[in-house]
Amino acid sequence: MLGIYLPILVLLGVAIAFGLGSVVFSSLIGEKKITPVKVAPYECGCEPIGTARERFSIKFYLIAMLFILFDIEAVFLYPWAILYKKLGLFGLMEMGLFIVILFVGYIYVWKKGALEWE
Repeated sequence: MLGIYLPILVLLGVAIAFGLGSVVFSSLIGEKKITPVKVAPYECGCEPIGTARERFSIKFYLIAMLFILFDIEAVFLYPWAILYKKLGLFGLMEMGLFIVILFVGYIYVWKKGALEWE
């Protein structure tokens, strides 16, 4: 039984060793000189505006949650695509219904203005 899982354990060991080795090696040979430029906040190449304690608009969180929701729903398309031939017409109709429900939700969110960034 252990022979089946041995390649997975070896791969896991190599991955952990590589991760830890990279962190240790970079800390040993890396430059440790702290300068004002290194410790300055960085925002996409622009100078930061305001403090880090500013509040975000609720629209930001709403759009983020909608993105995650629709992204997770898209993951359900992969198993269907793999088993498409086995599921036949029934699977096609069920996935069509799933996509219609998703599309109705998308239209609802769009009409409510949740995707407008103001």
